[in-house]
Amino acid sequence: MLLAMLALAPLTPARAAEQVAGTCGEPGAPSGPRIEVVVTGARKVAGNMTITLYGSRPEGFLARNGKLARQRVPMRGTQAEACFAVSAPGVYAVAVYHDENNDHDFNRTLLGMPAEGYGFSNDAPTVIGLPSFESVRFQVGPEGARVPIRLRY
Repeated sequence: MLLAMLALAPLTPARAAEQVAGTCGEPGAPSGPRIEVVVTGARKVAGNMTITLYGSRPEGFLARNGKLARQRVPMRGTQAEACFAVSAPGVYAVAVYHDENNDHDFNRTLLGMPAEGYGFSNDAPTVIGLPSFESVRFQVGPEGARVPIRLRY
């Protein structure tokens, strides 16, 4: 009886299809929409731009194991681009930082302030602390999305 009720119950977000992402053109990447991220405003051509894609779970945003995919793009100019292939339309968020010294860590000053450039989708403000998931999330339709991000230092 319980199994029959579970089979007929509508899908809840916890049981809905999980979002999956990868690098566009990479073997095994999802065949769904594409998210093109364009980051501008790097103060120097050094290191890499670390671009991280998050899914629709607010608790996963900026969490240690919350990302869907990450790309480290070597800097060849003051702009960097990445393309993510996602499994389905939905809500996503992007966070970036300019890893100038290429140590794969977002460096901070002794006072805890950012020592490297950073940015978020929707150009979300960071006046005091990190932006909320609500301020960085964006909708991706079947046609994909282009996400411009301007670095802050």
